[in-house]
Amino acid sequence: MAAEGGKDRKRIEIIPLEPEQRSYLRPKCQFPPFLQQLHRSWHLLESFAASFCALNFIGGVRSALFLGLLAGGPAAVWSSYVITIVFMMISAAVLAEICSALPLSGSIYIWAAESAGPKYARFFGFIVAWWACTAWMTFSAGNCQAWQTTANYIVSQLSVWEVDFPGGATNDNIKWRALIWAISEALLVLSVAINYLPPRLYSAVFRFSVFIMMLDFFLCLIWLPIGVSRTYGFRSAKDVFTLTCKAFFFASLYKNGYLSRIDNGTGAPAGWNWILSFLFTAGTMTGFDASGHIAEETKNAKIVAAKGILSSAFATGILGFITCILFLFCTPDLDTLFALDAPQPFVQLYALALGKKASIFMTIIAIIGLILNTSIAIVASSRLVFAVARDGVLPLSHWIGKVDSEGQPKNAVTVIFAFAAALLCTILPSQVAFTSLISAGGVPTIAAYGLIALLRLTLTPNHFKSSYFNLGRYAKPFYVCAVLFNALIVAVMLSPFEFPVTADTFNFACVIFGSVTLFGILTWYFTPEEKWLRREHVIQAIQAADQEHE
Repeated sequence: MAAEGGKDRKRIEIIPLEPEQRSYLRPKCQFPPFLQQLHRSWHLLESFAASFCALNFIGGVRSALFLGLLAGGPAAVWSSYVITIVFMMISAAVLAEICSALPLSGSIYIWAAESAGPKYARFFGFIVAWWACTAWMTFSAGNCQAWQTTANYIVSQLSVWEVDFPGGATNDNIKWRALIWAISEALLVLSVAINYLPPRLYSAVFRFSVFIMMLDFFLCLIWLPIGVSRTYGFRSAKDVFTLTCKAFFFASLYKNGYLSRIDNGTGAPAGWNWILSFLFTAGTMTGFDASGHIAEETKNAKIVAAKGILSSAFATGILGFITCILFLFCTPDLDTLFALDAPQPFVQLYALALGKKASIFMTIIAIIGLILNTSIAIVASSRLVFAVARDGVLPLSHWIGKVDSEGQPKNAVTVIFAFAAALLCTILPSQVAFTSLISAGGVPTIAAYGLIALLRLTLTPNHFKSSYFNLGRYAKPFYVCAVLFNALIVAVMLSPFEFPVTADTFNFACVIFGSVTLFGILTWYFTPEEKWLRREHVIQAIQAADQEHE
């Protein structure tokens, strides 16, 4: 049904909340508990696009392929990718099961809380809330500048056209850092501005984002091989499927056309060097929980949101693997590849294969995709912040937890903008400081995937019967696989990437992740139970989720 006012008033759809959704609304909240506070106008395509575009398979492969090549080489890259697809699909199935039972904004910390049962719900809910907010909020800033993303695509054209930057295009140059900062802030403003569009118009953003990423994919699939065949030529199948990287960083020690087997690209022991390739493969498939974050804005969310998680993870895995194999065949020899010195080497690679002018077009396509990627990531992160604020636990919760007449949490979007803009300012004093702050972005998300599976395995293995995606007899094997694989990925993400470890090569992700976890524990300890995640709310939600669906 709908409520209508005068001719100048907007038509607002009123939809009852599910029982498990109502249980999380505060008794003294400003809106009636039977109203759908957020708009609910999105369908399967939007749910799929929320995760698929946040993952951005082709951007992810371009971003981190060089890490995989250094850690094990081409053989490690493709084989680790196959393993990652299998276990990330298992992890997605575990999340889809609980998402179907609990389709809520800010979903992942609610899933963790309910998976822990009434006794431990608040403890794990607080920790995962900190993890999730840290991961998604830092991603928005990192995507605008980080070494692998949008701003660096733009400035890499300077290397293509051999334009000298005053003082040098290095992070030691304050003028260079100021340029990167200014571009990054501008890109952030653009990405945030898109989020202020009404929900029905933002549906077009989801669709256009999918279109741009697929256009990028097919251009690489068709145009890039044509260019490679006319220039430096393809790598052999033997190189792609069997070559291992045993060279120093940027070294070119060849024996009979192959890299020397004395050293490797990371300096790590041989076995761990190979495992470090999972930093690339898992990084390209982290973030499929975004479909769950917009569940309260999705029609028939108990089915559609879970489908969004599964379908986006599957599509990202398959298309990412195809892209990975494509790029392995289309890259020049490793000596030439590692000699590319642009902030984003793929821009130079496009120039080598397609020509300088064509590289501009491919750069524009990549930049548009990354801007939309960032905008959609802000959708997910703003819903997380909104969900926490709605329960009154944040400073300015009354303001942050409000929605506009369109049923959209614009104030939460503004908070994400302020946080990301402030984080980008750390580029000015030190690029290392900024990189360290965003380095832990993927760790909390992966840790949350594994923790939810562990809690389901040990504390609530027989709950959430209302799920339309119940794993049945496969549940416990899936939980075990998800726990073990995600624990491995957390270890990889916390590990140094270059050995021996020095102050310059130390991975501060472990410090940041530990600090965020400590903050979660402290807020759990000092926040009164009646303030957030009250026991009776947890019990109500788990009872509602245990009811068999018709």
